[in-house]
Amino acid sequence: MNSSPLSFIRNFAQVLLPLVLFCSLPHILNNLTVTMAVRRNYRSSLVATIINKISEEEELSNLIKSGVWYAVKNLKNISDEGIVGKFEQLSLDAETDMFIKRSIERSDWLFTQLYHNFAKAVLSWFYTQTDINAILNRGTMFVLSRDQFIQMTDNFTGEKLIDLGAGDGRPTMAMFSSFEEVYATETSAPMRKILSANKIKVLEIEKWQNSGPYDMISMLNLLDRASTPITILNTAKQALKPQGLLLIALVLPFKPYVEASPTHRPTELMDIKGKTEEEQLVSAVQAIQAQGFRQVKWSKLPYLCEGDLSQSVYHLTDYIMVFKHQD
Repeated sequence: MNSSPLSFIRNFAQVLLPLVLFCSLPHILNNLTVTMAVRRNYRSSLVATIINKISEEEELSNLIKSGVWYAVKNLKNISDEGIVGKFEQLSLDAETDMFIKRSIERSDWLFTQLYHNFAKAVLSWFYTQTDINAILNRGTMFVLSRDQFIQMTDNFTGEKLIDLGAGDGRPTMAMFSSFEEVYATETSAPMRKILSANKIKVLEIEKWQNSGPYDMISMLNLLDRASTPITILNTAKQALKPQGLLLIALVLPFKPYVEASPTHRPTELMDIKGKTEEEQLVSAVQAIQAQGFRQVKWSKLPYLCEGDLSQSVYHLTDYIMVFKHQD
């Protein structure tokens, strides 16, 4: 049995902390020796948070109805005609809509969200934000639905898929049934446990290519969070079958951030330039193709994340791109 301090803390957070908080909350609220002004400020802050959240949900609803998540307004302004011709239009579908509705529902669980806020404050002393999300079973990400995956890859199937930086595996599941064997890499130990529980084979980050070659390699919002994105692309080229696909999702504007690094900066820089999303898209495609790939398709969609007490659904602008080996 693992009796390390970190193991004890993890078990406490997962099993005992919810019970302790639930039992202690009335006592805490009734017996804290704070001034009435502080109490009023706390209540006012909570009320303001809820009011702002209601307003945010109205804005979210308008955003969904407008279709702006999937629209490229300045498609004609993209300088590379070859890229323009490979655009694939996506749209909101039932699976994406279900994820949004589920996120809104969960964000309204007041006591659950209060518990999460309390637990995050405690666990942040010992864990990264990614670890905390796994321990608390929160913050699930959504990149593309099953139908969107089929559309972007022309219903591609194969023997082996590996999803690099897979998180809790929720985005991986859109691809899962198209392959006989599904592998993943992930730096977070709590996330790796979730992946294994979902029958995804977790490989060591330094040795994942040894289990190849792969029919598909996916990097869903990895390149802007990895310390060595160029090395990862080079390794993927070697580990991908000649007719295999490389699936990349990239948040634009491009803002690299490495969670595990003290400086939060990558050691390798992708040469992505431009002031607009369209300019950065062209630059990103060129940077990836410079590593030996050829773009097949691309599209725009939202990168969604389960919300909290402050916001129902977090969202960023994502560009999904499909590549093959250069001919």
